[in-house]
Amino acid sequence: MLDVSKLSTNLFIGGKWVNSERGTPIAVFNPSTEERITTVADASEADATRAVDAAAEAALGWATTPARERAEILRRCFEVITRDTDRLAELISLENGKSLRDARSEVAYGAEFFRWFAEEAVRPFGDIGIAPSGANRILVQYQPIGVSVLITPWNFPAAMATRKIAPALAAGCTCVLKPATETPLTAYAIAELLAEAGVPDGTVNVITSSTTAPVVNTMLADPRVRKLSFTGSTEVGRLLLRQAANQVIHSSMELGGNAPFVVCADANLDDAIEGAMIAKMRNGGEACTAANRFIVHESIAENFTTRLAERMSALRIGPGNAPDTDCGPLINETTVSKVKALVDEAVEKGARLVCGGERLNQPGFYYTPTVISNVPPEARIAREEIFGPVAPIYTFRDEADAIAHANDTEYGLVAYLYTSDLSRGLKLSEQLEAGMIALNRGLVSDPAAPFGGVKQSGLGREGAHHGMLEFMEAKYVATSW
Repeated sequence: MLDVSKLSTNLFIGGKWVNSERGTPIAVFNPSTEERITTVADASEADATRAVDAAAEAALGWATTPARERAEILRRCFEVITRDTDRLAELISLENGKSLRDARSEVAYGAEFFRWFAEEAVRPFGDIGIAPSGANRILVQYQPIGVSVLITPWNFPAAMATRKIAPALAAGCTCVLKPATETPLTAYAIAELLAEAGVPDGTVNVITSSTTAPVVNTMLADPRVRKLSFTGSTEVGRLLLRQAANQVIHSSMELGGNAPFVVCADANLDDAIEGAMIAKMRNGGEACTAANRFIVHESIAENFTTRLAERMSALRIGPGNAPDTDCGPLINETTVSKVKALVDEAVEKGARLVCGGERLNQPGFYYTPTVISNVPPEARIAREEIFGPVAPIYTFRDEADAIAHANDTEYGLVAYLYTSDLSRGLKLSEQLEAGMIALNRGLVSDPAAPFGGVKQSGLGREGAHHGMLEFMEAKYVATSW
């Protein structure tokens, strides 16, 4: 059983747990009950500078640590996180509300980034060639970009942190992590485990703050900071890019999504329903990769809708840390109110409520898994990221219409596509405007694959070899021999 009194709640700077200069801490709540769990330190701008000081002081030592040594430390990070899977999963469920099953999956996924980048850390290979003129050799090597600011959201408090920390460390960078104030406890728990695994003091620093904008702006105004990696909304991403521009800071942005889930007439319906449940209900729909628009061929739409509603209605709703929960609460009042408003407005405009559509009248931010069909294109839910357990269903007659509908969004993170014809699937995948395509699969994320979007879903990639290169600069040396 998780002992809340033993959780680390101070700022983690320079390998030590330190108090904030501010006296009033930040309260952390359990979304399953709306009860306060504990409080964490509230970092000021001065605290942010202290964190950058620590990262800058540790930078040279970590950058010059042999890659094999860094890799062994990363491997130990994987091992200690895996060892503590149950404790971390319970903590995630407590502060985030997701089911224990989803939380355990997140811990496994998050730990895997350390194993993957432990293997990548020893392979930042460069290039050598001869200039076309023959005048000189061209040598290219990759070096750490420098002190990195990492900003993560509340929906995957472990995995979003490890997806950034692991490649930064593999590349030889030190960092300051600022997790969301809704779910800071998991980030602090991970910091504790990384220290146990041998990550040197100051290499990873973690701070939480109720005044995010001034604290982050302080770090981005510091000339020692050379990298920003952010996961969150497109709206906030735009603001951060403007701020980063002042110091020309290299920026990676993993932003919003409005993922289409296209089901062709020849799709295997059993597989499509199973994939739909994964793509929609992973983390209760609170994921940037969640299927937002189900675009189904008109010949199978009724059958698909009925079967999806049956599966959604059968999900057990309850506290995230209850063993039999399938769908926990949403993160807070703002989120559950937004989801309810999106569904209510769609129904008012003519959509048909097939199942769900209710907020539970009890403590906690619960919203029933919902399916709606005949959604009019002018409804807000057709355009906005839902971030909840709601599946709107649309129909199409031919593939051109399906692709046009799928691409009719400012976002382009992920798209899902089901068809029994591989040739058709690959052809349509080329036409879908998304950074990632899940072809006959409900899950696309993998530490070994490049994660990221196009259009206003972001810049850069996380995972794969690309993820480490995001934290490195290519240096070219011209020489002759």
